[in-house]
Amino acid sequence: MTDSGADLLRDRVGARVQEPFCAVLVEAGETTVAVHDVPRDGDVELGSVSKGITGLLLHDAIDRGEVTLGTRLGDLLDVNSDVGALTLGRLATHTSGLPRLAPGTPFKKTWRWLVHAENPYGESLDELFEQLRTVRPKGDRASYSNLGFMLLGHAVAAAAGTGYASLARSRLFEPVGMTGAYVADSPEALTSTAVRGHTRRGQEAEPWTGEALGPAGGVRATVDDLALFVRALLCGAAPGIAALTPVRDFAGEAVRIGAGWLTSAVKDRHITWHNGGTGGFRSYVGLDLENQRGVAVVRASPRSADRVGLDLLGGQ
Repeated sequence: MTDSGADLLRDRVGARVQEPFCAVLVEAGETTVAVHDVPRDGDVELGSVSKGITGLLLHDAIDRGEVTLGTRLGDLLDVNSDVGALTLGRLATHTSGLPRLAPGTPFKKTWRWLVHAENPYGESLDELFEQLRTVRPKGDRASYSNLGFMLLGHAVAAAAGTGYASLARSRLFEPVGMTGAYVADSPEALTSTAVRGHTRRGQEAEPWTGEALGPAGGVRATVDDLALFVRALLCGAAPGIAALTPVRDFAGEAVRIGAGWLTSAVKDRHITWHNGGTGGFRSYVGLDLENQRGVAVVRASPRSADRVGLDLLGGQ
């Protein structure tokens, strides 16, 4: 890994991003990283990029013979019969019919997130299952579901006889060399170098941690972890790499989905990607697999990182 070109990358990203950020560009076999007001060893929130990680863990478990796309959720988790009839394949492609979030989130909790930037996702796994008691899936139309990916990740972990945080560490982070990456189950799990994000008003946002949240939005990583992650995805060395392969339309023919990962047609190229957002961060990981070019951008604010990432990929 080399830092050559880091100043240029910092200038390219910084021209469009005023807040603290970290960025990775991999092209022609060379990796460039840049940070601005973020410690090199500071871990940042990846938000829903965690879903892409969960998709990789699903396909790694399939490769190990632990589950299949047809495995039913009820065979792995203690959920009601309607939810239990859902297959892991439907969860992975957002066709489960589950709502975006579990019902019953108190209005007060949502209000305190909007006004005071508090974490709205602190539930334990038991609390998540309790919220599921009255949930009934509705059809198989493609519809983005945080809840579905929470259940998917915990189901894959259950099949392996462990918890999601441990599964991600042992089967993805350690093999790829992502020594600073982890799943924050609680505020106490945060490292001393954990970076804090901010709201549009400049207010420090409470970190999004929670056992239930992990598979859908609880992963944190450093910029060097992201560099290794992007490289492993581009060269196909990441465990469960089949997660990137599109298997059905998601938003018409223009956007297709694999296991969490989306593939879009951009200027006659196919970009495989996932983005993410939390109370204080926005993230984007994008891959031009055919041309072996990949990026990761995380900014410590709720302003989108997508356009910056696409610009680095040459897609703007």
